Amino acid sequence: MRTSTPVTVLGLGLMGSALAGAFLRAGHPTTVWNRTTAKADDLVARGATLAESPAAALAAAPLVVVCVSDYDAVADVLDGPLDGRVVVNLTSGTPSRARALAEEVARRGGDYLDGGIMAVPEAVGTTDAVLAYSGPRPLYDAHESTLACLGTGLHLGDDPGLSATHEMATLVLMWGMLDGFLNGAAILGTAGVSATAYLPLAQTAIDTVAGWLPGYARQADHGTYPADDGTIGTHLAAMAHVVEESESLGVNAELPRLVKALAERAAAAGHGGSGYAALVEQFRKP
Repeated sequence: MRTSTPVTVLGLGLMGSALAGAFLRAGHPTTVWNRTTAKADDLVARGATLAESPAAALAAAPLVVVCVSDYDAVADVLDGPLDGRVVVNLTSGTPSRARALAEEVARRGGDYLDGGIMAVPEAVGTTDAVLAYSGPRPLYDAHESTLACLGTGLHLGDDPGLSATHEMATLVLMWGMLDGFLNGAAILGTAGVSATAYLPLAQTAIDTVAGWLPGYARQADHGTYPADDGTIGTHLAAMAHVVEESESLGVNAELPRLVKALAERAAAAGHGGSGYAALVEQFRKP
């Protein structure tokens, strides 16, 4: 007999369906709802219950997981009383919207956790999927065992906006790595070198930079920037070469120009002889 916590999943896109599937595999009685009901067919065949409306879905379980397109859609599906319900919102959004939604859920008698999924849908339900949550720690602790079937959980703090803030910071990091790789692939392409051939060296470079991060983190926190791996002035000379060569090759030079402009600002602010981590001060400015 099932004794696991009943859950409701609102939103059955690729990620929402993966979440519902993970709950089902873990033995949780799972109610689902989606505007397009056909998206629930597979889950219903596997044992889920399809609710006829968001209100019915909310009434079906004490733990409600929402994964829809945006916060406006969240507001639509949570339209109704939330007495005694714990809402876990895994929809991407901004910290301010997360805090406002937490206040609205509390006003209507519910409790709120915000969250971000650091994984592709195929990884949900495995330890490779990392889900970061923010909101009251006792609330997270009370439901940690249920949420654990979705992946590895991290609690970031009591402020419900922290999950969205961490997600934004992580996305900027990912975009920076991906843009850098693709820009490099474009440069090498002019010499007839394929992106696949570039891959081993690129991965080595990424691993090397990852090893620098603990030291950079300490420097950013303490506001001291020793030039352990070269000064910003030294980096500027290399940046100028990349910009010049990109322009001569007919490759888009916007990214290296931006990197160089930030380094020039840091040098103008007195950090020409500092380590590269001093650039954090440029990113802290409006």
